[in-house]
Amino acid sequence: MAYWLFKSEPGAWSWENQKAKGEAGEEWDGVRNYQARNFMRDMKVGDRGFFYHSVDEKRIVGIVEVIAEAHPDSTTDDDRWECVDIKAVADMPEPVSLDDIKVDERLADMVLVKNSRLSVQPVSAKEWKIVCKLGGM
Repeated sequence: MAYWLFKSEPGAWSWENQKAKGEAGEEWDGVRNYQARNFMRDMKVGDRGFFYHSVDEKRIVGIVEVIAEAHPDSTTDDDRWECVDIKAVADMPEPVSLDDIKVDERLADMVLVKNSRLSVQPVSAKEWKIVCKLGGM
């Protein structure tokens, strides 16, 4: 299993919106960055990810699971863009802020610290365990 982080502006698509989709989940559409798209192409059904509220909150608020591998993004006719489908799995008991991550030396190499603008990014197994523990999981 691989681990990922999905960033969303809560005013556009929030954790509550994601949870409301239930088992059916939702396309992680609208990504228009080649690196983020390529990461989605690497995802497999069953991979897990952090759901991260960007902009004002800047914190991990939940855990998601990939339920459909990369396929054409339904929000565009441009065949360069693909997306995966994800479903909500669990709330993060204690949301983990970007500041919490930045001050933890064990997470200094996390992509979120080095490239906080990337909307879809990998998370190592070690980082996953550390963040889950910080979040009370």
